[in-house]
Amino acid sequence: MAVKPRRKSLVADIGGVKVGGNHPIVVQSMTNTDTADVTGTVNQVMALAQAGSELVRVTVNTEEAARAVPKVVETLRMFGVKAPIVGDFHYNGHILLKKYPDCARALAKYRINPGNVNIGKKHDDNFRTMIECAIEYDRPVRIGVNWGSLDGALLTRMMDENATSANPLDAQTVTMKAIVASCLLSAEAAVKYGLAPEKIILSAKVSNVQDLITVYRDLAEQCEYPLHLGLTEAGLGSKGIVATTAALSILLQEGIGDTIRASLTPLPNGDRTEEVLVCQQVLQSLGIRNFTPQVTACPGCGRTTSTFFQDMADQIQSYLRDQMPVWKQSYAGVEELKVAVMGCVVNGPGESKHSHIGISLPGTFEEPVAPVYVDGKLKTTLRGDRIVKEFIDILNSYVDARYGQTVGVGD
Repeated sequence: MAVKPRRKSLVADIGGVKVGGNHPIVVQSMTNTDTADVTGTVNQVMALAQAGSELVRVTVNTEEAARAVPKVVETLRMFGVKAPIVGDFHYNGHILLKKYPDCARALAKYRINPGNVNIGKKHDDNFRTMIECAIEYDRPVRIGVNWGSLDGALLTRMMDENATSANPLDAQTVTMKAIVASCLLSAEAAVKYGLAPEKIILSAKVSNVQDLITVYRDLAEQCEYPLHLGLTEAGLGSKGIVATTAALSILLQEGIGDTIRASLTPLPNGDRTEEVLVCQQVLQSLGIRNFTPQVTACPGCGRTTSTFFQDMADQIQSYLRDQMPVWKQSYAGVEELKVAVMGCVVNGPGESKHSHIGISLPGTFEEPVAPVYVDGKLKTTLRGDRIVKEFIDILNSYVDARYGQTVGVGD
């Protein structure tokens, strides 16, 4: 079954990155550094951008962070990093944007949480101030509702109305509806204050997969704003990866979503870029976008007691990812390359023939030879302890022959 066409939406321009409409679904990430630490923040943004993050969000929660933002952006540009930087504001964003205009100018987008921008207030003066800053500096905003910080007054009102209705809904359903209502009412207020509709992106994040799907289906039916997808806290390790993949895949399959993020909890000293790779893999696995050549490798069984094919698959996948920053400058379309590294004769030759280039390594008790297939045909048979190097040489020659000819066409 094919992915459904994307829902119709407005198009927002975030520092040159187009979000919505028929533009590619954008991968976003967020730093976990203290933004006031310019060096640490710059280094992490560079790593995220190098991994493929097309938008990077930073926390702007203190005056020190607000003062640091212009230096962070300036330094990134000096290093040639063009990824737009998004400011994440909570509680005091109205103060920081007004007090530090250089910060407001340096950021490509402002993230506003309507549940806490006016926490404890009965008016929306703070929200209005942030919208007025967005208008003054011609910046888009993401109105991001989180169920962990949902507008309490709105939720209470909707609960009270539900309690007096003829057919009251359960509390969970009312909460989901309140999340959607908070998004739509906040967007309506932003437009009332003068912000153009095409400057608005919405998100409605929860932590439960089924609830997220329910909320976004509802939101997608009621507006034409671009939608940012992601669980608000996905979790650690495989739990976070699986939950993110499950939630995003269903919505993306239905044509819902314009930007995505995997809010993974990294392990201590873990690699923050993992959340970027997960988003890319979700999009590539669904056939929506291609980012890097894909390696098909068998899981191994009693026929493949040797770990050689596992080591080789890992080496090839790492090599392909490392080469992509160089290859994408010279080889148009190389991200669509499919490579197979298989472990025995059962499926090895067949999978190799279905890939652009593949190798079938010898399983246990099989003849110690490794046939290599290129475009479905046997090219050569490798032997000895130089199989990995020789296969990479064949791979490089194939990439140059297949994709090198497309570069410069029309120039």
